[in-house]
Amino acid sequence: MSRLEAKKPLLFTHEPLTKDRVSQSLSVLSGVLKSCYGPAGRLKQLHNGVGGYVCTTSQSSAILRHLSVSHPVLRVLTASVQNHISRFSDCGLFTAILCCSLIENFKSLNVGACTIIKVSKHLLSLCMDYLKSEACGCRVSVDFSCVETLLCLVRSILTSKPACMLTKTEVDHLTMLILKAFMFTIPCHVKTNAVLGKCIIVPVKGRRVVDSTVLPGLLLETPEILLAEQPVVKRTSSNVIKVALFCMSMSGDCFDPEGGTVVVHRGISLEMSELNQLLNIGKQLINDEVGLVVCQKVIHPSLKQYLKENHVIAVDRAGLSPMEPLSQMTGSKPIASTHLLSPSSYGSLKDVRIETVASKRFLHLIPNHTAVSSLVLCNRNETAWDELKRACETAEHVLQLTIKEPLALLGGGCTETHLASYIRHKSYSLSSSGLEDVDCSWTQFHLVADGFCRSLESVACSLNHDDGEILTDMVYGHCWFVPSGFSSDSDWSDLVSECGCRIIGKTENIKWRLLQGQFGSPVTQDCPKEPLEKVANFLTLDCFSAKCSGLQVAVETANLILDLSYIIEDQN
Repeated sequence: MSRLEAKKPLLFTHEPLTKDRVSQSLSVLSGVLKSCYGPAGRLKQLHNGVGGYVCTTSQSSAILRHLSVSHPVLRVLTASVQNHISRFSDCGLFTAILCCSLIENFKSLNVGACTIIKVSKHLLSLCMDYLKSEACGCRVSVDFSCVETLLCLVRSILTSKPACMLTKTEVDHLTMLILKAFMFTIPCHVKTNAVLGKCIIVPVKGRRVVDSTVLPGLLLETPEILLAEQPVVKRTSSNVIKVALFCMSMSGDCFDPEGGTVVVHRGISLEMSELNQLLNIGKQLINDEVGLVVCQKVIHPSLKQYLKENHVIAVDRAGLSPMEPLSQMTGSKPIASTHLLSPSSYGSLKDVRIETVASKRFLHLIPNHTAVSSLVLCNRNETAWDELKRACETAEHVLQLTIKEPLALLGGGCTETHLASYIRHKSYSLSSSGLEDVDCSWTQFHLVADGFCRSLESVACSLNHDDGEILTDMVYGHCWFVPSGFSSDSDWSDLVSECGCRIIGKTENIKWRLLQGQFGSPVTQDCPKEPLEKVANFLTLDCFSAKCSGLQVAVETANLILDLSYIIEDQN
């Protein structure tokens, strides 16, 4: 008998945010995330204690996936951020840093949690209403007839991932490729319910980034076929290539009696019977003028040879990942059983060719109407390639979100400081009726509003990793970075040339103040102005949908954690 152990009682933790363990853990997590933020963010290496895969990254999706968090409060925070990332792919670090800063600033106030939650909800609604209004001074419209803004959006994502180790030339090259690949996925003929296609990333490691390229259609790596020259493919009378897509095994050894008893007559071979059935399928495919057969699993060698002799290309072991884009691109329906084979399951292609890209040879499936594209992605080593793949997937998702909501927010810390300036202006012009709505005193409201604004500004401050000063101007509320090595009493106009998002250059009528982070006295602020000109090359931009969601998630998660009165843990 195994030894019985006495059951441990539940562990109750009252007011968890007052405990040193939580404060220290939150501070460490905040420091780790802040140090990763932006183009100059520091890289992190994550691995377990017994060896294995080492992840080098500065991206929130990879960090939070590999980070082991034990305290329930931090698990709530990281789970909220990961859920945001799963839906939007971008602005994960922004969300996490802002949430940590809000908790740290709010819990230091001598104001009740209920009041803080009410006021912060009010401030969040002010932010969201402003961001979605035409008067918003920190957003730009995205015109899909002009690619400049789209290029800025993609370029901003790539330059914010230092572990990709890209030069300016490589960033420009990849920016064009990602945008081109995305454009291939937009349907040419838009119907009522238009569905975007898919961009497939084809890995090529150990090659130069500038060897990367994009092609319409799908690339399949099939070493067996690629020994020959351009293949001769069976075509229909209308000069298209019929495609049959199988998601079943065609190896000939898939007979399953389902646990029953099989009676076999003398002289009958199950293997030959299976093979004959497969060859009959081959005959039907040839009679139906099919020119390409793609099987997710294995095709029997005899069937492959038979199809080849009749000018039908047979590709097996395709795997699960290309099946959905293949079906979408060709219009074919995956065949799961030999009994379901019918002409209505077939799709079509415009052409099939052999392509050599970055020293690899592929079977290039060219569709009639482009809905799928293949991005052949190269990088010098596996670590940099993994990080670059995540960045490209994020860029594609951001472009998809931008189609739904064709707006972008100014990056480089300018949206955060601009919002902080706007909230300060609105809070100091709050009417008495507005104060009654949140049911608190004037002093309490301004304490919470100041903590909210300092949290936004601390996100902008996190972009600086070189001990330089960070400024905000008193006209537009944008963020400006002073190089390190200069004292705070220097003439700032000689040290800065443009704001963080690069939309505003240095002018004579701009005055600055230091961003104080979470220290200093409350600052009064006029309503920040909108820049006169919002079209410029090489702007730093953020995804509108992702950042708006990140702002909401950060505030709501901080409010949830502040409202925790007890944590009850089962220790068994």
